[in-house]
Amino acid sequence: MRKFTGSELLVATHNAGKLEEFHQILAPFGITVTSAAEHALPEPEETGTTFVENARIKAYAAAEATGLPALADDSGLEVLALDGAPGVYTADWAETPQGRDFVMAMEKTHAALLAKAAPEPWQARFCCTLVLAWPDGQDVVFEGFANGHLVWPRRGQDGHGYDPMFQPEGENRTFAEMSHAEKNARSHRGAAIKALIEGCFS
Repeated sequence: MRKFTGSELLVATHNAGKLEEFHQILAPFGITVTSAAEHALPEPEETGTTFVENARIKAYAAAEATGLPALADDSGLEVLALDGAPGVYTADWAETPQGRDFVMAMEKTHAALLAKAAPEPWQARFCCTLVLAWPDGQDVVFEGFANGHLVWPRRGQDGHGYDPMFQPEGENRTFAEMSHAEKNARSHRGAAIKALIEGCFS
């Protein structure tokens, strides 16, 4: 496992919230975190068919453009009864001409389950893949998962994306009914980040 030894890490995102999250996580290690947006990098086309492929595309595009180590993530929801859909196309299911609409995406997912007459509980998992790539062409991959099932109708006001529809294993609340800290302790993203810290920064 290659350790991170630099002082600056580029997070391949244009999302200010995601950047701030990594800034807080990596601050104790004395690492400066910058974003793809701060470097005026375009968002590469995500042509991969797996989370790893898409995360690699984003990480290497940023590392090659700047000469800095770059971290990228790709994540989504896999529904067992829908043969793993929406999977890497999770965000695409929410796309509209006005931007992403996850209420519409959840309704589309629910309709697809009903159309297949899929028996409940509707098993599903959130997946998060992190790729840390160096400009020399080396990378390391970390994955995190949150297993659970989908509920209908949606419940909860917090969270984002499919959170109001996803109830993790061992819980009677959806991610959207939990506090930010409670969700992070159980989330796919939290698991992937924990593995990244232990693998490259500890």
